[in-house]
Amino acid sequence: MSKPLNSNSTHDAAADSRNDELMIYVNGAIVHRADAKVSVYDSGFMLGDGIWEGIRLYNGKWAFLDEHMDRLYEAAKAIDLDVRLTRDQMIGALNDTADANNMHENVHARLMVTRGVKTKPFQDPRLSQSGPTIVVIMEHSAPSEDIVKHGIRLHTVPIHRGLPMTQDPKLNSHSKLNCILAGIHAQKAGADEALMLDPQGFANTTNSCNFFIIRKGEVWTSTGDYCMNGITRKKVIELCRANGIPMFERNFSLVDTYGADEAFLTGTFGAQTPVAEIDGRTIGNGGAGPTTLTIRRLYKDLVAKDTA
Repeated sequence: MSKPLNSNSTHDAAADSRNDELMIYVNGAIVHRADAKVSVYDSGFMLGDGIWEGIRLYNGKWAFLDEHMDRLYEAAKAIDLDVRLTRDQMIGALNDTADANNMHENVHARLMVTRGVKTKPFQDPRLSQSGPTIVVIMEHSAPSEDIVKHGIRLHTVPIHRGLPMTQDPKLNSHSKLNCILAGIHAQKAGADEALMLDPQGFANTTNSCNFFIIRKGEVWTSTGDYCMNGITRKKVIELCRANGIPMFERNFSLVDTYGADEAFLTGTFGAQTPVAEIDGRTIGNGGAGPTTLTIRRLYKDLVAKDTA
């Protein structure tokens, strides 16, 4: 399906013909994308039973790799999934896939681990007896600079990030249907992505990224209780505090949001994506404001240091 006219996404990237011939890691083998297959009995396909990480390659090195591995293995423990590969072996799978594709810069990897192939098509996790399915997809993927200039449009949706006793939103799981439905709701309303509230009605996150606003020089983001524990989110919070930019993790409403001077999203792919409009209200100048641009510069420097 083609994109609606004038639509944007936090994951917009320039087309790259090299992606037509990608080599993909599937359970220890590295095969052409046309031959990369998993079973229809796989737990991830059948039930969304799995976890994943998005990681970027800069200068031939994976940015913030230890933190991504920490999050992956913590998630595996949370859902009682035996990954079977050690951290070093998992990193080896990433590096082998990058080498097979001759990748060094502007690369995005999606590392996925499911509970594996089931013996019967039912929910019981004990039916997954053959071990995990591990897949690594990497693409040549440079974020769109046009998004930085023009930003994206958000629409507040009635679908919220739920309570931890239903499905903890901090868990980076394959089960993303609530976020997908939120995104559909926003797109039907003519926006690019969804702004999701927390169970108390405070501004929280989008369907795919963490959410920040800037008011009178102060950077605000949610308490983090109901959003993905984003690594880029964490880095932005740390950078602000280390560089004298007032930073608050707090509850704030849509009224606070509509009156913001700037707003941006964070994620591994797009780093910091400016928000131009929320529910038809223009935010600031409708693009990247001065504080957002400062944070983007600080983050770029941090990535360069981490991958030097």
